[in-house]
Amino acid sequence: MQKKRIVVTGLGVISCLGEDIEEFYRNLIAGKSGISNITSFPCEELSTRFAGVIKDFNPENYLDKKQARRVDRFIAFTVAAGKNALKTSKLDADAINALDKTRCGILIGSGMGGMDMFADGVQTLVEKGSKRVSPFFVPYILTNMGGAFLGMEYGFLGPNYSISTACATGNNSIIAAANHIRMGDADLMICGGAEAPIIPMGVAGFNACKALSQRNDAPTKASRPWDIHRDGFVMGEGAGILILESLEHALARGAPIYGEYLGGGVSSDAYHITEPRQDGAGVALCINNALKNAGVKAEDVNYINAHATSTPAGDMAEVNAIKKVFVKNRDKIFMNATKSMIGHCLGAAGGLEAVATVLQMNRGMVHPTINLETPEPNIEFHLPTKAEKLQFKVAISNSFGFGGHNATLVFAPYNE
Repeated sequence: MQKKRIVVTGLGVISCLGEDIEEFYRNLIAGKSGISNITSFPCEELSTRFAGVIKDFNPENYLDKKQARRVDRFIAFTVAAGKNALKTSKLDADAINALDKTRCGILIGSGMGGMDMFADGVQTLVEKGSKRVSPFFVPYILTNMGGAFLGMEYGFLGPNYSISTACATGNNSIIAAANHIRMGDADLMICGGAEAPIIPMGVAGFNACKALSQRNDAPTKASRPWDIHRDGFVMGEGAGILILESLEHALARGAPIYGEYLGGGVSSDAYHITEPRQDGAGVALCINNALKNAGVKAEDVNYINAHATSTPAGDMAEVNAIKKVFVKNRDKIFMNATKSMIGHCLGAAGGLEAVATVLQMNRGMVHPTINLETPEPNIEFHLPTKAEKLQFKVAISNSFGFGGHNATLVFAPYNE
């Protein structure tokens, strides 16, 4: 049976490099770092005091004043990026009303959900007692609530739920959303990931794991995937959202088409709660599964948006894995790390990097990996340190999460 074609018709971001996809793309191509010192709370006692913080974000631009004050930041990011994606998909109020809303769904995940709401609720319980806990405490910590808000606003009656697989969340969500279209459950899906972990508990928790860079003297230089002097990842926040549609639905409404989603693959390392398998077996299986699902061969791929978090163990474990899959002409495959500029946005990472991948593919330009001054030896793939042109054939985007969760997306330029 011929597989239903799925295209990307909308892109939305909320990131430390901008809320507009054009600004986001320009900053990526320019190699601009979005990493800065944390100023929203005292962090003198923390061993890491910087992150990919989103500044000047006003939730009232996307939510009514009452909700904007109440909701956790990750919900606001979800709604904002979702609305931005709908704009780029040429879905204004009239166009949305013309949709069959029983065939429109939302699948936006979060790795950690409403952490700020949760931390504040616990503090209120301890200091002021149970009667002072907010009635919104439970709803606003739930990972599904950002998608629920979008569904209620637009009246989308199709599949609407969240997935949480740590840092693989965004990719898992996009794969599941595409599968709903392929299975005939929906014609259009809003999908991706959102995260707002930059709070005292979030930073302290990752510090306790000894996962974060401690380059406090040079925050913009801290995220340095594949560099031999990397010392940990840099936290980020935000949301990355795609609008996926069946090709026939997109063509029927005259939607813009940014690229084609070919498929996705998942696997488990079944190894350790935080550490990756150094032999890369689980990741290699994931990528091979994705290529098989997409119906393409390894030699068709000429771009990889790597997970590449800037951790000593993770970066080379991924390289070992992709070497198992891509055996020939490695020097002809472009590979870069969006996290070098926006940090690691956890559950939002896959969504933001999917947007970055599709934008680069759509424009025929690959963004640099910044801070890559002394690369690890024998990586073999082409690692641009400045923006370079590329005629994309097939692109993949990797995301891997604590617990050994792996997910890979496959995209290609849209050809009629």
